[in-house]
Amino acid sequence: MPTYMVSYDLKTQGKDYSALIKALQEGYRSYWHCLDSIWLIVADQNHTQVRDYLVQHIDDNDQLIVADLGGNAAWHGFNDECSNWITSNLQA
Repeated sequence: MPTYMVSYDLKTQGKDYSALIKALQEGYRSYWHCLDSIWLIVADQNHTQVRDYLVQHIDDNDQLIVADLGGNAAWHGFNDECSNWITSNLQA
């Protein structure tokens, strides 16, 4: 299953975006959330389908990108849990 990077910029100050967070946490088999507005998810859908699902949970003035990750990565400063997720799901 492909792994995607999801990143967003939410423009409405003070708005409750819990529906987006819930969609990311419950909508996918596995996720990584070790940076504020970046998630890595493992999904059965393609990048367009993931975008279409998540865009339902944000405002029209918000920004969202879903990018397919090719499997190579280098990182720094993450705890063991975050690093292990990357190793298991991205570089597998």
